[in-house]
Amino acid sequence: MSLSETVEVGATVTAESAAARHLRPAGGGRRWLAWAVVALTLAAVLGAGVSRRPVVNPGGWPLLARFWRAAASPESSPSFLAETARAALTTLSYAVLGTALSLVIGVLGGLLLSRRILSRRIRVDRAGAVVRLTRLALVVPRGVHEAVWALLLLTILGRDPIVAVLAIGLPFGAITAKVFADLLDESAARQHRTLRAAGAGRLQALVYGTLPASGPDLVSYGFYRFECAVRSAVVLGMVGTGGLGFQLGQSFQGLAYGEMWTSLYALLALGAAAEYWSAWVRRGGPARRRPTLLVAAILGVVSWWHLRPSVAVLWSGRTFERLARWVGESTPPQLPRGGWRELAAATVATVHVSFLAIVGASVLAVPLALLAGRAAASGRARRRFAPTAMVARFVALLARSVPPTVWALLALFVFFPGVVPGAVALGLYTSGVLVRLFAEALEHADARPSATVAAAGAGRLASFAYGTLPDVAPRWAAYSMYRWEVAARDAAVVGVVGVAGLGRLLGEQTAGFAFPRMATTVTALVVVTVLIDATSRLVRGWIR
Repeated sequence: MSLSETVEVGATVTAESAAARHLRPAGGGRRWLAWAVVALTLAAVLGAGVSRRPVVNPGGWPLLARFWRAAASPESSPSFLAETARAALTTLSYAVLGTALSLVIGVLGGLLLSRRILSRRIRVDRAGAVVRLTRLALVVPRGVHEAVWALLLLTILGRDPIVAVLAIGLPFGAITAKVFADLLDESAARQHRTLRAAGAGRLQALVYGTLPASGPDLVSYGFYRFECAVRSAVVLGMVGTGGLGFQLGQSFQGLAYGEMWTSLYALLALGAAAEYWSAWVRRGGPARRRPTLLVAAILGVVSWWHLRPSVAVLWSGRTFERLARWVGESTPPQLPRGGWRELAAATVATVHVSFLAIVGASVLAVPLALLAGRAAASGRARRRFAPTAMVARFVALLARSVPPTVWALLALFVFFPGVVPGAVALGLYTSGVLVRLFAEALEHADARPSATVAAAGAGRLASFAYGTLPDVAPRWAAYSMYRWEVAARDAAVVGVVGVAGLGRLLGEQTAGFAFPRMATTVTALVVVTVLIDATSRLVRGWIR
């Protein structure tokens, strides 16, 4: 993945806005793509069984209404607020330590994957072998959702805080390594070549040329990963690692909606703080990055003190015994009870869930982003649309702060189990992410084409349609395609709570300790993610 692709789909790195301007529409290719999206959407809707069986459960609407009414009266007893504060600290600690581990893996892996650091070609020697092994080792972690990692690690390591840290750090580290490698290759190429031409060694060129040039981008992307880690820590809590996610799950089981809203407000506060901190650092330059690193180090110490994860459990004899037993019980892999037919049906359902989710999220995100992006206006227009922009941004923050598992549980109130509740849950969650990305693309768009059209006498709508939209539409499409990859991984999570797909199979197999069948299901998840990743990269290449 090139730098422009990486920063566009990775979101919020400093170089994003500059690189994104190099995207150009692809004319006829985009028209074919639009028709393909329509055809695939219809196929997914029919495949979801919308025309063959009831989808909406009318009896669930009163429960959903009770949930939303409880937003005005959250649980506020001192004991529950204290419990929520402890759960929030646990979730934050998981995010901090998981992000730290992912950055360590990402930097080391990025250096090994970078073609600029080692060589342009993979040589047949030790360095080449290391690169090949690193690339192979990072494929599987990227394709398996962190919640699936948590389920597997809980089986081997038991209930220790180290499980959540590893479940976040391993997949995020693999993703970060890929992004860091591209950043190192593209953003720091000139400095690296200059020092090498002057006679500097690889290590000197790395320390004095590559890292200083790409450091701001690395720090910015690290903060983006921290925002994602906060949300992931909540999801992990719902599969048994503790924190706000666990508290949410317990409250939901008891239909204690007031308690749920207290937890959700705490989660919103964490998400908003993480995003504000990230934006503050990105826009402040080196003067803000230095004190931020100190604060991050303090947070790391506090998080370690609060969780006290047992690193020794990683090499304890009991862990090796569990690992050996798990490997023995998981091999050879076995098909689900329904054989190839059930596995294929679950795989297709996962694709349908993710595709419908990303289409729905993209459609929902466009008008919200247009409202949220009004913050980019100036003068009277900015003051006029400021309240609307604030509401749109709050709605987007709520959508992406609530874990997809919670959205799925709420969707199951009013939809019968199947593809539809999963698509609705992932669509709502993903729309919150896309609103932010789409709005940022609007704010960073080149204003000159729109101004030229307006100067020719066109109205505001025409100026947007013929000036701004052609610039931002390819970036919006690229964002959506990347989020399709993420939605495919998230489909496994919503499946665990009863939505159709491979996640549902995985949840049933985990509950029954059917490890050989789990191995097959996880392999199918990786294959689906890899295929969607390849399709996404191909389409993003067409629209550039």
